[in-house]
Amino acid sequence: MKKLLQILTLFFLLPHVGAAKEPLPFLHKNAVILFQGDSITDGGRWRAGSDFNHIMGQDYAYILAAEIGYRSPERNLTFINRGVGGNRVPNLAVRWQKDTLEIRPNLLSILVGINDALSTTPETAEEFESIYDHLLAQTIAALPTVKIVLGEPFVLPVGKHKETYSHDLAKVRKMQKAVEWLGAKYHLPVIHYQQEFDEACKRAPADHWSWDGVHPTYAGHALMAMDWLRTVDSFWGKKH
Repeated sequence: MKKLLQILTLFFLLPHVGAAKEPLPFLHKNAVILFQGDSITDGGRWRAGSDFNHIMGQDYAYILAAEIGYRSPERNLTFINRGVGGNRVPNLAVRWQKDTLEIRPNLLSILVGINDALSTTPETAEEFESIYDHLLAQTIAALPTVKIVLGEPFVLPVGKHKETYSHDLAKVRKMQKAVEWLGAKYHLPVIHYQQEFDEACKRAPADHWSWDGVHPTYAGHALMAMDWLRTVDSFWGKKH
């Protein structure tokens, strides 16, 4: 009986513990959160209509929208996904005006670089960094109060990447360094996904977290969402 009471007490306390800390407290009411990037962010989202079961895709962005929206209903935050499968930094540049600047987000999250690194015709790290740098400068000039989050690309030893992992990782590392440099240049939080996945692979095999080495499983997307929220809250929490 005593054990049952302890379990019931914990059960009823959990919702209050979860609601105690409001996520992203620096965002005002009616703020817009925009997720940009490639297929990892796209998550199979629907392009047309307003079906809220599908417009965010099935990925870390959806998990974040669900968690933050649940914990902060009074702020009426809007979550938008503009990830496009296969995109590289030059693709983002082509659609940046319409898919980013015209949306005027209060918080912009960007995850790009895996296609730039592993494409059959990849950009050099210098080209990747230069185009990315221009997009960030352009965004800050157009939206001076926007908060920007940078996610580093990552790869795991799964599927076709298992045999060539060292080679593939070396390519991705160059893009990770570019993202790290841009984060330092513009004083932005960087989500170190590679580090988080590497640590997670000590708890479970790599194919638990990614089904092909590039795209996460549902467990992998949950890991990304938790790392994103922890990093972003910590970064701006120290500044407010």
